[in-house]
Amino acid sequence: MSSLVLIPARMASTRLPGKPLADIAGKPMIVHVACRAADSGLGRVVVATDAEAVAEAVRAHGFEAVMTRGDHESGSDRIFEALKRLDPEARVETVVNLQGDLPTVEPATIRAALAPLDDPAVDIATLGVEICREDEKTNPNVVKIVASPVSETRLRALYFTRATAPWGEGPLYHHVGLYAYRRAALERFVSLGPSPLEKRERLEQLRALEAGMRIDAEIVRSVPLGVDTPEDLERARQMLS
Repeated sequence: MSSLVLIPARMASTRLPGKPLADIAGKPMIVHVACRAADSGLGRVVVATDAEAVAEAVRAHGFEAVMTRGDHESGSDRIFEALKRLDPEARVETVVNLQGDLPTVEPATIRAALAPLDDPAVDIATLGVEICREDEKTNPNVVKIVASPVSETRLRALYFTRATAPWGEGPLYHHVGLYAYRRAALERFVSLGPSPLEKRERLEQLRALEAGMRIDAEIVRSVPLGVDTPEDLERARQMLS
């Protein structure tokens, strides 16, 4: 399948303003993410941003950037605008949405997100990691996948929640918010308004499930570090120094 990796990046982070350009080991964070995406071997990598400074930094390091509107409510809306600008003839079949605040993500993890689309019944693919720490099982900031196993390495998502679920004996899975969309699925997704459960749980992916779309999750070994706070940024600097 023809694939495009899009990395949405905006400067207006509440907890860490200007984080795409935060320096980590001599490079802006967004450039580290682009490097990881390129190393995944999935194809063309483009940063989608509403800030000229981000676009300039990305291009200065040899990567491609596309300007998008500044009023998007979500990264999904931003990457769909970018997709239409970059591929007006609709040649791209699958789109990977890689968050711009994952500077330590492994290229193999990015590749894994595409694997569930081998099944033509799957509309959207994502990732899950088994939760090992007890405190994470009850932490509302750790989003859980309620899912039915498809194979030893794959789950069919039935629900996503901030609650501790499902109940009973067995593993719990942490959702990693890295997505691969079929083009038609992304177009349908962004055309839908926010759904009731999406608004209640504050989880965008529930919009797809409420609309009857199928999401499968590939199980990977570790959760990539998401940089949301100054403390996270220091951890990333230590890991990549």
